[in-house]
Amino acid sequence: MISVKLITDQGIDVTAIHIDMGFGSSRDKSELLKKRAQMVGADFEIVNIREQFVKEILFDPKYGYGKNFNPCIDCHGNMFRVAKGLLPKYNASFIITGEVIGQRPMSQRAEAIRNVTKLAGDEEGGIILRPMSAKLMTPTIPEKEGWVDREKLLGIEGRNREVQLSLAEEWGFEEYESPGGGCLLTEHSFEQKIKDVIAHETFTVADIDVLKAGRHLRLPDGAKLVIGRNQEDNEHLMKTDNPKYIFAKANDIAGPVSLISKDATAADKALAAKLILTYTKTPAQSEGSVTIGDEVITATPFENKSYAQKYFVVK
Repeated sequence: MISVKLITDQGIDVTAIHIDMGFGSSRDKSELLKKRAQMVGADFEIVNIREQFVKEILFDPKYGYGKNFNPCIDCHGNMFRVAKGLLPKYNASFIITGEVIGQRPMSQRAEAIRNVTKLAGDEEGGIILRPMSAKLMTPTIPEKEGWVDREKLLGIEGRNREVQLSLAEEWGFEEYESPGGGCLLTEHSFEQKIKDVIAHETFTVADIDVLKAGRHLRLPDGAKLVIGRNQEDNEHLMKTDNPKYIFAKANDIAGPVSLISKDATAADKALAAKLILTYTKTPAQSEGSVTIGDEVITATPFENKSYAQKYFVVK
């Protein structure tokens, strides 16, 4: 938001692009992002690259991963490459970004920024302008040509965000992301869920939204079971459209929405029914029924939820 405002304040038209790889929040933030863009005087577009990201970047990054399953350098380079390809669509002359030299340990070191620029096909640093750290970097084409006044840009470096937070307060930006997070691929628990999928089946774009909600269990015969933890999870799972799974839910008693592998064996379905009932208020010795796809399975719950622990994907 700060980078955009530094440019729109110079009378330059900006289209803010949210490049959707799929690994952001499970909440739909499109209206919030549009509002943020409007606050800084920019138009707004969402560009969905989930399929391309999974096929070309996620599992084979040139510069490897960070602490978890996050291919940050390759991801940033890919975003710029996508943005570069969109320049004609928006009749745009250059690209800006909110990167700050040294802010993120993997992808925003000076060397990493150079590698990102190479991946984007902008080796000479010609059209990618980083307004937050511009005064510490070689002038880009927009600066050399006088399209942008370099003196009105910033020279921020390092992980301290005092300048950014001060400007956010000055300009009235009250709602923005936590500076330290934002990508599920940086979380160890999410990495475990991805690794579980690729250990048992082919990872697809449709798997992304499944991984964002619920307790994830791998059953003895190989079926995947996802059990909603709360109302938000239940609503998210109900919207899931993944041909690998069928829905499962307890009958005659309030309980979680669940997904189970479509090709689950009878034994895994029977176990799933017990596990699902365990997360309802069905008494331990009482029978209940669970509908799994088109089947109704009668089962008794485990005595307590600790019995489910050995099946959890995230330990």
